[in-house]
Parts: sequence; C-alpha cells; structure tokens
Amino acid sequence: MSRDLRKYTKQTETRLIFGFLLLVFLVGDGLIFYFYGPGAGLMGLVCLGGMMVPVLLVVFFLWIAEKVVKSNQ
Repeated sequence: MSRDLRKYTKQTETRLIFGFLLLVFLVGDGLIFYFYGPGAGLMGLVCLGGMMVPVLLVVFFLWIAEKVVKSNQ
C-alpha cells in the first residue's frame, strides 16, 4: 500500500466537491420543487446550471494552465 498523500488529498477534494454539488442540486432544488412547485423547481435548475457555466470555465482554464506549467518543467 502506497502513502501518496498528494493523491489522497486530490481524491478527497474531488469527492467533497462532487458531494457538495450533489447536495446543492438534489436537496436545494428538491426543496424548491417541494415548497414552490414544478415551475420554480425547473427555474432553480436553470439558475443552478447557469451558475455552473462560469465555475466550469474557471476550472477548465486552471486545468489547462496546470498542464502547461507541468509540461514546461
């Protein structure tokens, strides 16, 4: 068994981020749907999806920057 703590940290951070997003989308939008109805639930999904676009763009550009820096070393 290896003790690669960097790999463990990256894996843990990834799981935490996916868990947070799952919680926001399922529980958050589920509560909107439950209390306000299907129209508001759909609008909640649209807003959450719109929120994800800039976040994913930032993550994508940071990933590209990391690849470029690692290839230049």
